[in-house]
Amino acid sequence: MTQRSAPRHFLRLSDLADREINDILDLGARLRRGVRGADLVNKTVGLLFFRGSLRTRSSFEVALNQLGGHALNLNANTDFWRLEERSGTVMDGEAPEHIRDAAAALSCYADALAIRPALAGNSWERDRKDTELKAWAEHSRVPVINMESALWHPLQALADLMTLRDALGKLEGRRLAITWTRSPSPGSPAVVHSILLAALRAGMNVSLAHPKGFDLEPSVMDEAHTQAESEGASLEVGHEMDAAARGAHVVYARSWWPLESYGNPTLTASRLARETGWCVDERTMALGEDARLMHPMPVRRNLEASDEVLDGPRSLLIDQAANRLHTQKGLLSLLFRPS
Repeated sequence: MTQRSAPRHFLRLSDLADREINDILDLGARLRRGVRGADLVNKTVGLLFFRGSLRTRSSFEVALNQLGGHALNLNANTDFWRLEERSGTVMDGEAPEHIRDAAAALSCYADALAIRPALAGNSWERDRKDTELKAWAEHSRVPVINMESALWHPLQALADLMTLRDALGKLEGRRLAITWTRSPSPGSPAVVHSILLAALRAGMNVSLAHPKGFDLEPSVMDEAHTQAESEGASLEVGHEMDAAARGAHVVYARSWWPLESYGNPTLTASRLARETGWCVDERTMALGEDARLMHPMPVRRNLEASDEVLDGPRSLLIDQAANRLHTQKGLLSLLFRPS
């Protein structure tokens, strides 16, 4: 039997070298201008969604189609069943199949697997380990792509980097404000973790604002401070949106759960109700240096950001969504490039 080389996975942005990120962004820009390729002819990528998706699912399917490939689109709620990720467990619970077996079988059909794992939602200590995603990567015989886990959303980070580069040109020394926004249904901090490290890696100066008690994952913040120091960039953390937005070239808005009360909906709702005023409006944007607004969407209008900003010339939201297609095409081309 021919010995297979270990597959190359894309679980977070740090899985790519700087040169590879630039290659993806450059290729994505060329594809956006109308250059067409057939990099994925006869290639199939299995898309497995254990949570809902709009932009990721749509952009991935279109990217595969435009590159000549095929999407095998599966949804855990309708197309298959719960899978067990723990090793060595006696499977007498709800899950009738182990990820070990599902990954091995799907590796026979698909040339790569893209996974949006479920979140248990009752323990940040558990979810932060990304055990389900890591189990897929461990047992798959083909590349695994992370379509948003509890900790990371590297596909969004690639699109955000392209959007930032389009808007600002050179990123080194530019100022990015990342601010928490209020939402009754906040998401995981995965998007913020990813753009935070991506921006610092690009040499941007970052100011992060969120209410007290809404701190990001400590291990990610440790990594962010180390990244800032190595790049000669600055990272400021505070609790006022206006202070973060002052002097910023881009304001990145996003809501996320208070990790201290993760898994406790009553306490989380109480904390969210106390935090008012975290809405990005024209007054906020005016504090920046001709600032532009970014948000990964979905966005709650007039709660996270005002209609005036979202529909005005400062908004880059649709550019971000469009760039998901182009950067994912660039990523797929890289992953399937002959060695």
